[in-house]
Amino acid sequence: MSYWEIGDDRLRALLVPVRPEADELDGEEGTPGGERPLDDLIARVVWSVLIEPGDKGAGRLIAAIGSVAAARLVLDGAPASALVDATAGGFDEESATEALARWRPRRRWEDILRCLEGAIRCGASLVVPTDADWPPSLALLDESVPVLLWASGDRSLLRRPGIAIVGARAATGYGEHVAMELSAALSARDAVIVSGGAYGIDGMAHRAALASGGATVAVLAGGIDRLYPSGHEALLTRIAEQGLLVSEAPCGSAPTKWRFLQRNRLIAALSAATIVVEAGRRSGALSTAHHALQMSVPVGLVPGPITSAASAGCHAFLRDWEATLITGAADAMRLAFGDDGVLPLPSGGDALDDGPVGRVEQRRDPMHTRVLDALRPRRGMTVDETARSSGASVAAVQSALGALELEGEVQLGDDGLWRRASSARTSAAAS
Repeated sequence: MSYWEIGDDRLRALLVPVRPEADELDGEEGTPGGERPLDDLIARVVWSVLIEPGDKGAGRLIAAIGSVAAARLVLDGAPASALVDATAGGFDEESATEALARWRPRRRWEDILRCLEGAIRCGASLVVPTDADWPPSLALLDESVPVLLWASGDRSLLRRPGIAIVGARAATGYGEHVAMELSAALSARDAVIVSGGAYGIDGMAHRAALASGGATVAVLAGGIDRLYPSGHEALLTRIAEQGLLVSEAPCGSAPTKWRFLQRNRLIAALSAATIVVEAGRRSGALSTAHHALQMSVPVGLVPGPITSAASAGCHAFLRDWEATLITGAADAMRLAFGDDGVLPLPSGGDALDDGPVGRVEQRRDPMHTRVLDALRPRRGMTVDETARSSGASVAAVQSALGALELEGEVQLGDDGLWRRASSARTSAAAS
């Protein structure tokens, strides 16, 4: 008997084409939360239809009781008090009532099945948090982490080190030139270029990455079967063939202003640094930069002429927020990957043979990045000072410092203070 209103056989027939790990659907062994893989997958598809991207209430409920039990509460018409009890007070009656009012109008199985059918037609695949391709950096989104990702293309790019290049749609010739030069140079250094597929800076960044033989990821605001903007259909199709298209919105979803704003948080979370090339004061690209700062992802901005309204947002952001001025690929690489500006080695410690600096299978632990950013190469800092500067707990900082010391990236001085270790490049320059 199926756990859902739809039989297991029909659900499996719809899920297998969008799920490369099809054998996981056949067994009865549950997930760490005790849920069958089949049930967890369909529950996540259900949630992708029930909610808008970035719904923290759904994230809170799923984190508390798992995707399946959470979906059943909503599908079975549970009262608001059930959400309060299930989350041990994570909801109050008012917020639980508001959440159910958002979700219940979308409890339609025809929409859920139509989403899967659309994914099959466009050749999309389904990526969930238990997959090897799931980006660990998405944990930075906390309660707004996607319940799943729809992908078309090379899913392994989700685990490669990426740098976001974003900017104005109404870009100037200067902005487009800088975006292409920066994207090509970063691609040559084996960084994945992450952007939103839009007109202007986004499109130029994608094109330059493809033209230089690099890798690029386009994060869409609508369903992965709705290539938007339509004028970039050929570009986005090429990205799906040579790079990766990704979205958290279910197939058939139209891009909306809210989904664009939430898409920006994914661009920031998928990247080791966010670079804004050109942006007016009200440019949506600045929201990506703000999302990055909220997740302690470093932000860089390219300066423009002080007379150019297209760069006014970059200049204001540089003045008012913690950001780095970017004048070339070397600046961007240092911002994303540390003082030496070189991608980290794979977890095994040896560079692979398929690139000039090696590709990586795992990205740096975000907490290690935060601790390294907080430390200084010369002025020593106590653990408590480092915790305050990084915004992390003392216990988390102590753990990160221990791991970083073993990797030779930090040093504990005779005075009991921690410092960033000098890079070999810095030492050579000093001598």
